[in-house]
Amino acid sequence: MSVLSDKWIRKMSNEKGMITPFEEKQVRGDNISFGLSSFGYDARVADEFKIFTNVNSEIVDPKNFKPTNFVTKKTSECIIPPNSFVLARTIEKFKIPDDVLVVCLGKSTYARCGIIVNVTPLEPGWEGYVTLEFSNTTPLPAKIYANEGVAQFIFLKGNEKPEVTYADRDGKYMGQTGVTLPKV
Repeated sequence: MSVLSDKWIRKMSNEKGMITPFEEKQVRGDNISFGLSSFGYDARVADEFKIFTNVNSEIVDPKNFKPTNFVTKKTSECIIPPNSFVLARTIEKFKIPDDVLVVCLGKSTYARCGIIVNVTPLEPGWEGYVTLEFSNTTPLPAKIYANEGVAQFIFLKGNEKPEVTYADRDGKYMGQTGVTLPKV
């Protein structure tokens, strides 16, 4: 298994639509950086956030998840309450090749502020917008900026195509378009 370079990511995005919209270089300025890097792609977060709330005193149950556990906000800056979390999605849509697995790591800018980004691997054949989970590990409110970089996606090429891809098994998160809550 090898990590795939900027040249491969650019080619697959331009020719096969692997990442759309695709930024061919790192964009910085006053933003938290996003776009193509040496061995990955820094994705941006969209402006819709589902902020966890305990106002209804619900139990968080992945088999019986209640949408009332979240408050939805469309905003350019999201405040994550202390010791809480928020769900969001990438601006970029991904279309993963059948012989590639993608892992995601949070950007150091957020990690150094106690904000952890969690994404499960993007499996071979999966496509859609990625649901992102941000955990605020601090005792203080923390801020996330929409339309800026939040996480780096790293592409790993397998030694061969698997027998069954995510698309082949009709995975439950295939083709998600918005922030997607847990499914069983």
